Amino acid sequence: MRSAAGKPAFLVGIDLGTTNTVVAYANAADAADAQAGIELFAIEQLVAPGEVGARPLLPSLRYHPAAGELAAGDLQLPWPQQDPEHAVLGALARQLGAQVPGRLVSSAKSWLSHANVDRQAPILPWGADADVARVSPVAASASYLAYVRAAWDHRFPHAPLAQQELVLTIPASFDEGARALTLEAARMAGLPALRLVEEPQAAFYDFLQRRRATLRADLADTRRILVCDVGGGTTDFSLIDVAFGDDGEPQLTRSSVGNHLILGGDNMDLALAHLVETRMAQGSEGGMKLSAARLSQLMERCRAAKELLLSSGAPETTSVTLLGAGSRLIGGSRSVDLAREEVAAMVVDGFFPKVALGDTAKKGRAGIVEFGLPYAQDAAITRHLASFLQQHAGALPDTLLLNGGVFRADALARRLAETLAHWRGAPLTILHNDNPDVAVARGAVAYALARRGQAPRIG
Repeated sequence: MRSAAGKPAFLVGIDLGTTNTVVAYANAADAADAQAGIELFAIEQLVAPGEVGARPLLPSLRYHPAAGELAAGDLQLPWPQQDPEHAVLGALARQLGAQVPGRLVSSAKSWLSHANVDRQAPILPWGADADVARVSPVAASASYLAYVRAAWDHRFPHAPLAQQELVLTIPASFDEGARALTLEAARMAGLPALRLVEEPQAAFYDFLQRRRATLRADLADTRRILVCDVGGGTTDFSLIDVAFGDDGEPQLTRSSVGNHLILGGDNMDLALAHLVETRMAQGSEGGMKLSAARLSQLMERCRAAKELLLSSGAPETTSVTLLGAGSRLIGGSRSVDLAREEVAAMVVDGFFPKVALGDTAKKGRAGIVEFGLPYAQDAAITRHLASFLQQHAGALPDTLLLNGGVFRADALARRLAETLAHWRGAPLTILHNDNPDVAVARGAVAYALARRGQAPRIG
């Protein structure tokens, strides 16, 4: 649906995340209204075999079922199946991938930035058996966007997604090759016309939009903002400088962007998976070494345990169970208990250790052999941040905006803020991010509003 002048009916922001894909939108006709809201698009998806539910987050996952594993009715969506491999996407893919090893495609976005592999070759799931269908990182990314398009067109049949004003988010540190492949994935999904915006900027645009009525007061004492975005697969740092014009309004300039780091929630899940693997091996004759497929399965289990144990009101412990394979599905199962305190300590001290501002991150990359991805050699996000701030001249940031699902854990947000405060010798102003899981998608819409002159803009 377009207006009489041929303009789009909606402004749509898409966060094609490593872990989740999120969509937000605003009515273009109401864009000039300061009170007009940005809404989340609830994405219909399979939440159990044969059961569809609408959720704000679409897990960026594909599960490739074996022949006969699922009945046709188990895969029924409100629109015709479009995937040639009959893959399961979204919430059900996550459930199935945690139960069956070697059939789950994950972290496609991280693979898009891996220049040492052919990103248009069918290489995922990495390490899968020969009888498992494979897709390329580009095709996997395209499938998530095509799924979003189908869900949107089903809900808004008179306003097809391809005809709306679209903004797609990417890591600030994506190089030109990764950006081009992201655009290629969008084209393959039938979305050839869109704009890209960097994720840290989008997160800040979300803050600007939510606080536009009090922005002058909110930023009165701010001169440099650090946006720290730790997602499922990448860590991004951006600096935004603040000055005030003659009219007293803040003028915003993005001054620095960090290097590309394949370091995020996936690394935390992998570290926990190795811990659990070691404990499981202690009760096994001859030890136990998991294949890439089984380790990927265990990572999904550890991700769920991490999110539970780092949430508010978390239990003291939870169990991580790895099902047996084949005929030993039940009898071969193994379980290990993880305690809240040990998980918090591993994640906080392992990924956000207390370091000095003069510390530098270890150089080079050390790929995890099982997964083929060039993860950052140094897992200490605080050390990478110290290196970033040393490389970019000027005052240390006095204000902090955190984004990414990992910062739902208060201990991580607190450790990073304390580290920065120690470096500068004074506390920082913390800009509130009410929902890190969806801020980037909402901010993409706010960016579209800013381009129309209807919201504050970053220069």
